[in-house]
Amino acid sequence: MSFSSDAKAELCKDFINKKCCALAEACGVLLYCSGVSADQIRLITESEAFANRLPQLFHKAFKIEFDEIQSGGKFYFLIRDRSKIEQIFDAIGYSPAQSVSLHVNYGLLEKDCCRQAFLRGAFLSGGSVTDPAKRYHLELATNHHKVSRETESLLLDQGFSPKASMRKGVSILYFKQSDFIEDFLAFLGAPVAAMGVMEAKIEKDMKNKINRIVNCDNANTSKVVEAAQSQIAAIRSLREQGRLEKLPEKYSQTAALREENPEATLVELAEMFDPPITKSALNHRLRKLVELANEE
Repeated sequence: MSFSSDAKAELCKDFINKKCCALAEACGVLLYCSGVSADQIRLITESEAFANRLPQLFHKAFKIEFDEIQSGGKFYFLIRDRSKIEQIFDAIGYSPAQSVSLHVNYGLLEKDCCRQAFLRGAFLSGGSVTDPAKRYHLELATNHHKVSRETESLLLDQGFSPKASMRKGVSILYFKQSDFIEDFLAFLGAPVAAMGVMEAKIEKDMKNKINRIVNCDNANTSKVVEAAQSQIAAIRSLREQGRLEKLPEKYSQTAALREENPEATLVELAEMFDPPITKSALNHRLRKLVELANEE
């Protein structure tokens, strides 16, 4: 199962207690499905959990049963009975004779629990959330532009700030920040899914931190190697010129240890002296060797 399917399955575990919330959730489902007209209501879903919930939801909200249910890869729920369709439209406050476009009936959403139920229904019917291990994206999609605008206003009232766009004539409200997706899933009633987003973010942050450390270490290692190569080249130049053996013992000793330990850091090299010297003192000696080699 996908992360989105798991989130919807978690939401479908909530028992439908209040009729007002059942009506609000069913309203969200209908406004975010793709098949509502005066002649037919058709709901399609790939979620088995949502498919199991729909008959209970519509019975609780409207006291009706679907005329036809089909399954086979996807689940299809059909209502063709005109009296049932009129009953549903009357319950959600929509009249095809008065308006050609569906809309959100705010009268059904006066309570916080009903607003949550409406948005849960919208997500179950027309929503999706990407696996947070890949990227952060949650969206609500509907063919009804007016519904999308009104849902955006509802989300803003609840403290959420979605982005809006159009995709092939479909109105989209979406979140692309992990914190917003966590909060929205938790608000809908999917705390496990919200925790999954949080865990994915923590894991990504850890990986990014490790990568930064590794990259920094690699950069530092490269600098150490380049500096050591420059120092060894200077030491060899001094030896070829016959000048190395004429230098004070501390410089000849430093030259010998550097040639024997080309990959050692300054700290490691300083500790090899007997007695050990400071990193600063060693750095001064090596710089002096390079300067002498560069003298004409």
